Amino acid sequence: MSRKRVVVIVALIVALALGLYAWLHRESGAAGTLVLYGDVDIREALPAFNDSGRITSIDVQEGSVVKRGQLLATLDDTRYNAALAQAIGVMDNQKEVLARLRAGSRPEEIAASRATMRALRTTARVNGIIYRRNARLILTHAVSQQALDEARAAYDSAQHQYQAARQNYLLAVMGPRVEDIAAARAAYQASLAAVALARREVHDTRLYAAREGVVEARILEPGDMASTATPVLTIALPSPIWVRAYVSERDLGRVRLGLAATVTTDSYPGHVYHGWVGYLSPTAEFTPKTVETTELRTALVYQLRVYVCDPRDELRLGMPATVSIDLRSPGAAPGCGAAARGNAARGGGGTGRP
Repeated sequence: MSRKRVVVIVALIVALALGLYAWLHRESGAAGTLVLYGDVDIREALPAFNDSGRITSIDVQEGSVVKRGQLLATLDDTRYNAALAQAIGVMDNQKEVLARLRAGSRPEEIAASRATMRALRTTARVNGIIYRRNARLILTHAVSQQALDEARAAYDSAQHQYQAARQNYLLAVMGPRVEDIAAARAAYQASLAAVALARREVHDTRLYAAREGVVEARILEPGDMASTATPVLTIALPSPIWVRAYVSERDLGRVRLGLAATVTTDSYPGHVYHGWVGYLSPTAEFTPKTVETTELRTALVYQLRVYVCDPRDELRLGMPATVSIDLRSPGAAPGCGAAARGNAARGGGGTGRP
């Protein structure tokens, strides 16, 4: 074999080796950059009523932008308003009962009890005089035994009536018992709680947006029966927005939280979206069929999220995207501002950001 042929063969082998290496490492891109492919992902809210009932109106349409606290839908509140009116009536009654007990006896009631007591005391004295007189006369047989017995009965009855009137007078002066006032106060507090619950149930016939977003779908319509387990709408939340991609085990050690990244899409060529690595899955999984990668489908990969700044509101759920992670960044890439970093930290686990 000639020297020239050997050189050609060696050159071909080197070229093939370089080509194979480039093909196996094509996802790594330029030096210090890791290129991944994934889809845009966002969070969705599924608001539902806190009570069951028939829906009377839905005030938003698909595509509507809703603000925090905006009214979305209403239920028929007829029976809830009736329950509230009943609870308010019971509360007013318990309030008056407590006020009457705390005020005690009126002066007129005390005066009436005193007058009744004195009248019965006078009657008892008169009946006592008659009884004692008949007791002396019976010794001379001037009155019959029956008359004496009747006088004794009248005296005892009047004496008992006087004692009862005296106790009523003392009770009127002392006023209600402490235990009665405490029981009335407890009943009044219970009625207040019942009114608060009834008011809350009336409030729950209105469905409000918990935060701003865009209505994706109306799951129920007016006339449908709603329940606490059935969402009424699907609302897409504007933040955080991230690209869900997968990194192979070979490149896992090169990626860490906070690395700066850029995202591009085919929908908006030339538009670059800045972001950072905000999540790395702690567990491995087999490569999903939808992931574009050079490794075999049985290779283990780790889910990765790159939180993205989208000031022009161009990214949409499920949009394919290309992620370029700067492996040389210090891990504190500039974000979308404090608010965006806070949303990502609350919504996607640790962001690895300072």
